[in-house]
Amino acid sequence: MQERVIDSGKDRGAVFQAARKIAPLAMGYIPVGMAFGVLAQKAGLSVLNAVLMSVFVYAGSAQLIAVGMFAAGAPPVSIILTTFVVNLRHLLMSAALAPHLSKWGLGRMAAFCYQLTDETFALHSMRFAEGDRDRRQTFMINAMAQTVWILSSWAGALAGSGVPDVKPLALDYALPAMFIGLLAMQAENGLKWLTAGFTGLTAVVLVQAGLDQWSVIVATVIGATFGAGVETWTKK
Repeated sequence: MQERVIDSGKDRGAVFQAARKIAPLAMGYIPVGMAFGVLAQKAGLSVLNAVLMSVFVYAGSAQLIAVGMFAAGAPPVSIILTTFVVNLRHLLMSAALAPHLSKWGLGRMAAFCYQLTDETFALHSMRFAEGDRDRRQTFMINAMAQTVWILSSWAGALAGSGVPDVKPLALDYALPAMFIGLLAMQAENGLKWLTAGFTGLTAVVLVQAGLDQWSVIVATVIGATFGAGVETWTKK
């Protein structure tokens, strides 16, 4: 009996710690998820379809792009290919975290990567770098984050008919604001700020040059190469 009480206490502590760590992410997920739900409803998707997209796709930017293309009458193949290209950055994120997951086994790694987003990637990168690789808490964080996203999407889809326009609510700024906050948490030195600024500027230039769908992935590769080069040069 005493062992069970102790285990129960540990479980509650793990849940509390996971909830505390995803709290900043949830503050960003709620408005963006609701904005997606509203836009999905405006595009003609049912509440069920909007929720299922958050369950199976679970990629904020890709979902928003897909809904916009759906509303514009784009063919299904175009929507699938576009969201695939937009999500190619997940290959880089998974590769960056793979060394920390080498002992997890294929099944657990697949489950982890399924729920990997830009935001949870930033959070796990900091945790793993600090030596915190607790598997149970990692999956708790992912599960809580996706639950918040699903519930927010569901609430937005339900409220969609009562929101004539999301622009006055500035919900479209919630996603960039969340990414700025995540960047500030990770960029602890001048080199990282320089690399981030250079990468962002590169992405803008690529968009202006017409490389819309590939701008993020190409800018990420160029920015990472630039940062690595500057770091190597400064250490000589």
